[in-house]
Amino acid sequence: MRWVVVLAGGVGSRFWPASTSQRPKQLLALAGERPLVADAVLRLLPLVAAERVLVVGSTRLQDALRRALPELPAANVLAEPFAASTAPALAWATARAAAADPAASVLSVHADWTVGNPAAFRAAAAAALDLAEREGALVTVGARPTRPEIGYGYVVPGGPIGAGPARRIARFVEKPDRAEAERLIAGGALWNTGMFAWTAARFRAECERHAREITGGLPALDRGDVAGFYRAATPVSVDVGLYERTDRGAVLPGDFGWDDVGSWAALSRVRAADAAGNVAVGSAWTVDARNCIVWSEDGTTVVDGVSDLVVVRSGDVTLVTTRERAPQLKELLARLPPHVAGGGAPQGDRR
Repeated sequence: MRWVVVLAGGVGSRFWPASTSQRPKQLLALAGERPLVADAVLRLLPLVAAERVLVVGSTRLQDALRRALPELPAANVLAEPFAASTAPALAWATARAAAADPAASVLSVHADWTVGNPAAFRAAAAAALDLAEREGALVTVGARPTRPEIGYGYVVPGGPIGAGPARRIARFVEKPDRAEAERLIAGGALWNTGMFAWTAARFRAECERHAREITGGLPALDRGDVAGFYRAATPVSVDVGLYERTDRGAVLPGDFGWDDVGSWAALSRVRAADAAGNVAVGSAWTVDARNCIVWSEDGTTVVDGVSDLVVVRSGDVTLVTTRERAPQLKELLARLPPHVAGGGAPQGDRR
């Protein structure tokens, strides 16, 4: 029995002012007509049945996620007592899968990605599950880099596992500078997508061995005391708490047009642009402009005679910045007065 866990926590403050605590990034239709979380689930339903897809989010988002995901049973949208990063969330979801099927294997993905080739994505997911089941490995799928991206993590493959493309994980590198990213790519490193696969039994065993931040809470989880488990856990990502410590890590390469869509500037990679390189969403118009991103939810926005700007109109807030500065919105929010940032400023981003 194969299961999928979709992580839908966090806020995505780099998409302020459209992204808020009540409508975070994963509920925005950044790449098309549907919210990102809906795309994440729908692209996986050919791989597993809806009854075996679990979505983990916050209590305040549970109703919104259920409305966005009518394909799923309501009980499959899990509400965390509070945010504690990805390791506790995945331990809880994996335990849910194991309770239904002790032989379960689990694929973990994030709700806020875009994927250019869904069929290739599903093939990579199936291969990761195959490897996890066959080798008892904790598997990650690495995307082949297309540019020296400094906002992503990288995974460096080690020695081979069998005769196929699987490799052991040599090390992880988180958000290198451009020169280091170029060196990593030249050496064969892959983008660490955050697509993971394991069997429920192997995940539990490796958590007990390595994930000291959550081991103390596992008995509470076994009793079904989710709140007690979270209270006993220390927030930690599954990357740090488990993958960087285990000796059973494995990586598979994948080519499926993966993008983390980390800032407004990334819309130029996932949405169609006009001949001048502008991306306009909503009632947005560009005149003699080049390489601009314009997102207009309320009223009409016109951008004239400028280049390389990001203009976002959402609610009672209008943001104008450059594409270069767009990834720095977290820093901007920290510098704004609360009555300004609070109009759309997300709180509690755990990513």
